[in-house]
Amino acid sequence: MAMQVSAGVTAPATPLARTRRIFPWVVFTLTFGLLLSDYMSRQVLSAVFPLLKQEWGLTDTQLGSLTSIVALTVGVLAVPLSLVGDRWGRAKSIVAMAILWSLATIGCAVAASYGQLLGARFLIGVGEAAYGSVGLAIVLAVFAANRRASLTGAFMAGGSFGSVLGVALGGVIAVQFGWRWAFAAMGIFGLVLALMYWVGITERKLAAHKVDDGADTGPKLAAGQQRAKLSTLFSTPAVILAYLGGGLQLFIAGSLFAWLPSYFGRSYAMPADKAAKLAALFILVMGAGMIVCGVVTDRLGKTRPISKWTSAIVFSAVSVACLGAAFTAVKPGGLQMLLIAVGCFFAAGTTGPTGAMVARLTHESIRATAFGTYTFFNNLLGLAAGPLVTGILADRFGLETAMKYVPLVAVAAIVLLIAGRQAYPSSIRKLDAAAAAEGAK
Repeated sequence: MAMQVSAGVTAPATPLARTRRIFPWVVFTLTFGLLLSDYMSRQVLSAVFPLLKQEWGLTDTQLGSLTSIVALTVGVLAVPLSLVGDRWGRAKSIVAMAILWSLATIGCAVAASYGQLLGARFLIGVGEAAYGSVGLAIVLAVFAANRRASLTGAFMAGGSFGSVLGVALGGVIAVQFGWRWAFAAMGIFGLVLALMYWVGITERKLAAHKVDDGADTGPKLAAGQQRAKLSTLFSTPAVILAYLGGGLQLFIAGSLFAWLPSYFGRSYAMPADKAAKLAALFILVMGAGMIVCGVVTDRLGKTRPISKWTSAIVFSAVSVACLGAAFTAVKPGGLQMLLIAVGCFFAAGTTGPTGAMVARLTHESIRATAFGTYTFFNNLLGLAAGPLVTGILADRFGLETAMKYVPLVAVAAIVLLIAGRQAYPSSIRKLDAAAAAEGAK
């Protein structure tokens, strides 16, 4: 029976309409949950370092290699495995990746030697290599373009939350039940989420809820073209500058993540456990900042997309001002803590706007590969380089002096982001002209 709707009366939402509204949030929730699992599996190792060292007599170099092999594998395989995700199917890829890293984490629990544990950690890296890029591409595909910065910031903040959860829960489980159960619990958690993803998210459902890019939210394909060329990943100056500027800004986040516990231990004479807890609190502040900065960016860029570049520049400038003052002009104490907190809040705030710019400047058909490229630069210039370079400086000059130099990297990031903002209009015109020329062939 047809429903009569009089003027001024809102018709109740149909079951189909409610499903269309709910499904994208189901996608975000499960994809975000798996990102937590990703980083929990990766970082639980830090919580069991002392136990491994005591039981197997491992050196610090061996312990460090167990951490580095995951980051190295992710960095090397992010782009090629993201390309596989674009071609093979993103939902299927997500489930396969989650099962692999979860089983590998359980493999860590049954490892009988350093070599076996290293091999299992390598497989965790293989499983996690393309998860961030493919997962973000799935999330952005089912939401409107005006939420890209918010969703990118929120999704990538999952890395901070997952790392803290992995260390905290892993430590508790290891103390209560032994280090093997710490790995096993993380692996089982990932398998449960992978099963839920396999049941709830399919390629068919994603296609049915896909939100296509409009004329002003993404590059077009020529008539008859099914997939954008991989060369378009680097076809405009603006997208290259978004990769570089966003990646370089994460140098600061990577350094803070790795060295804040040691800084608090040495500058405030804190015990290791108290310094680690305090550093974890600042990492959570960083994650919250990524979410808030993304939301602010979407609000400001709603009617003027180029404002997203401006947001990134401002976030980067605030981080260098606060962290620079904290580590150079203020002595350890309450004011320094406040400045570090504000600096942490904005240190990774550029992820939302730069991720949104990468999405705007690359076609949806290769977006997982584009985010794989974005991840590669984030790791190469930021998350991998920051801890290493800061460590080298700390060995040479001391950690307190090294931390004075860390915020200065944001100056270079700001220069790249300003150049990206200037190149943005001409880059959009170049994409439109290229699509028109392709269609004329």
